Amino acid sequence: MDLRKLKKLIDLVEGSSITELEINDAEEKVRIVKNGSATGQHVYAMPMGMPAQMMAAAPGTAAVSAPEEPEIPEGEVINAPMVGTFYRAASPGSEPFVQIGSVVKAGDTLCIIEAMKLLNEIETDRAGTVIAILVENGEPVEYGEPLFVIG
Repeated sequence: MDLRKLKKLIDLVEGSSITELEINDAEEKVRIVKNGSATGQHVYAMPMGMPAQMMAAAPGTAAVSAPEEPEIPEGEVINAPMVGTFYRAASPGSEPFVQIGSVVKAGDTLCIIEAMKLLNEIETDRAGTVIAILVENGEPVEYGEPLFVIG
């Protein structure tokens, strides 16, 4: 993205009451977040498609910060085996496959990931108790993204 356009977007966020702006197009993704505090406001911009090291070296850019990783509890992490949309239940009106605290055994279905109009049941390969569910229903997931923690 042209640095002048990025600067204009940062100025737009700084001068308005919005706290977050995210723009996605075919080639670029930009997310600008404004954090308010008693001493002032800070605006962070991070193009999603560009490494943070390149942005830090670019002249005239705002402070760059990587998004904070959520803290994952101790246990076996079940990651997404594919890219798609995460669903906790077989249909919108039905009960979720598992809840926090559910006891599961190897082969139990944890969720469904929809990819290219196909519904793929994601099963656990170990027995235990579901400690955490790290993704909200209906959210897109990436390959390797943590979904569940089983203890």
